[in-house]
Amino acid sequence: MMRMSWMITVINRRMMKILIALALIAYIASVWGTYANMRSIQEHGEMKVEQRIDEAVAPLREKIRELELSFTQKYPPVKFLSEKDRKRILITGGAGFVGSHLTDKLMMDGHEVTVVDNFFTGRKRNVEHWIGHENFELINHDVVEPLYIEVDQIYHLASPASPPNYMYNPIKTLKTNTIGTLNMLDPEVHPQNEEYWGHVNPIGPRACYDEGKRVAETMCYAYMKQEGVEVRVARIFNTFGSRMHMNDGRVVSNFILQALQGEPLTVYGSGSQTRAFQYVSDLVNGLVSLMNSNISSPVNLGNPEEHTILEFAQLIKSLVVSRSHIQFLPEAQDDPQRRRPDIRKAKMLLGWEPVVPLEEGLNKTIQYFSRELEHQANNQYIPKPKAARMKKGRPRHN
Repeated sequence: MMRMSWMITVINRRMMKILIALALIAYIASVWGTYANMRSIQEHGEMKVEQRIDEAVAPLREKIRELELSFTQKYPPVKFLSEKDRKRILITGGAGFVGSHLTDKLMMDGHEVTVVDNFFTGRKRNVEHWIGHENFELINHDVVEPLYIEVDQIYHLASPASPPNYMYNPIKTLKTNTIGTLNMLDPEVHPQNEEYWGHVNPIGPRACYDEGKRVAETMCYAYMKQEGVEVRVARIFNTFGSRMHMNDGRVVSNFILQALQGEPLTVYGSGSQTRAFQYVSDLVNGLVSLMNSNISSPVNLGNPEEHTILEFAQLIKSLVVSRSHIQFLPEAQDDPQRRRPDIRKAKMLLGWEPVVPLEEGLNKTIQYFSRELEHQANNQYIPKPKAARMKKGRPRHN
């Protein structure tokens, strides 16, 4: 009896152990299952969080990619020049109307170009498409102050050329044309040829520009004779094209702006005064040809095709298809009655003459001004043609 009781006790202990073991296994399985489930939930949660982060970051990544692409500057095509052919060229006033087009030409030809401008009339946006290029440098500097830089060629274009600009500060204009030229170095006749010395009123509203240019030429030739400096003198006649200031007071920009805005086209005097306009690309080609020649005497660069101011007004009105009428105002002080360049010298020695037809050039300029007007309108500002401000006399046709 006692043996049976002992056996039952042993069996019960074994059963107890088994039951405890099973309970322990069940507990472990339960804990493991809970852990595994929590891990699954956690992993799933993490996946959801990561997914949400990805969804939120995706537009930012796309924006960064777009910004990277926008900062990856796409420059106009540039030729490769060997070291012996590549020149270091300085252009003063290189962010201005003519200077910026000259910059484009020389950069695309493969040269190293340094533009110097104080941005009085020049604009950074005229040359911003070259910023960052290894062959290009932009310096904010006034040529009235000395500039020390080593270059092979200098195109000195740092002078306000439109009447409102050069009459705004005549002393500054004189300094730019004289001291500025010095720093870069240390019509009674019709048509006007290179022997024409000019008919200038030394105390008139235009004197700061005309006399400044004449002194600049004198200094160039003085340095050539005394210091052996190679000089090229281009006498530039009326030029038009894209990147002109719309409110610079020049006849072409005035007429186009007035026609596009439906305002009267203002003609000073009878409109019988004549002018001859060249498109800016023709001028740039002439400047480069002259620079690379061995001609040290002055050379006229202009278009000998002569038109009256009234003809220009009517032509621009027609090309714009404008309903503007032509308004005649009193004649301006010191306004030349006839102006046309004699370019026989340029044709004979440089093989240069204008090739862009007048209407083609005007259409390109009208398109440019139309875009500028749209841009200005989007920025809540529309420029008006700005006449020269003088105490005496009136604006003149440049």
